[in-house]
Amino acid sequence: MALLGPARIRELADEVGLRPTKTLGQNFVHDANTVRRIIAAAQLEPDDVVLEVGPGLGSLTLGLLEAGHRVTAVEIDPALAARLPQTVAELAPHAADRLQVVSGDAMRISELPDPQPTAMVANLPYNVSVPVLLHLLATFPSLHRILVMVQAEVAHRLAAAPGSKLYGVPSVKAAWYADVRLSLTVSRQIFWPVPNVDSALVSLTRRPAPRSDVPVQSVFAVVDAAFAQRRKMLRAALGPLFGSSQAATTALEAAGVDPTARGETLDVEDFVSIAQQWDGSGTA
Repeated sequence: MALLGPARIRELADEVGLRPTKTLGQNFVHDANTVRRIIAAAQLEPDDVVLEVGPGLGSLTLGLLEAGHRVTAVEIDPALAARLPQTVAELAPHAADRLQVVSGDAMRISELPDPQPTAMVANLPYNVSVPVLLHLLATFPSLHRILVMVQAEVAHRLAAAPGSKLYGVPSVKAAWYADVRLSLTVSRQIFWPVPNVDSALVSLTRRPAPRSDVPVQSVFAVVDAAFAQRRKMLRAALGPLFGSSQAATTALEAAGVDPTARGETLDVEDFVSIAQQWDGSGTA
């Protein structure tokens, strides 16, 4: 199967009148070797149905089809969504029946056509990569393996451990859903247009939620409050959530967490224990 190179990428862009925009985070991979490296790093199973967000002109889509997978591609740009099936029909006609294209915003989709995706491999738009990732993890529990390309700094934040300077809200929220680790680094030169930032791949393997009896919304409310002002001790940072610093102190002690600690020292299980002390109404 012929994958897309730099010349064909530009030809396709001209055909649809595309001028890549920062608003939609449009940077297209044009190196076939990188595409194959990404797919190998995803460690997909033969029967995986792969969700791809932001397929763009089809570089990664063709690679996933080449590897034998069914692909559901979600594309926000209507012109690109309309062109993708034609590109696959031209370059990989034998695989055209394994592609489904959904025209829409991945931040807002709530359902996908069957068969439901079991894996996700995507070059996510950098400006919305974390919200998109968390939305899809929450919305599609069938997703068990994920490999996404994001801005390198974001990849390090997602994979950061407690105590790290990069550890924060994305780290904890991703850890609620999955085990997260850094994968490959990617040269900015394999994109058109060349982005101003470095890129990296981050791998997520879904695991059971830390606790089934504590709503994720409560845990995430505690996480957001704890990191709203990183310099504050937890008793002060969580004061508004619990109604007062004293109420927060009582709740933290009941959760087995030091009230003078700061959010960046806690793991996801600690945040779950704190959320268990909060009833969602602003009181412990």
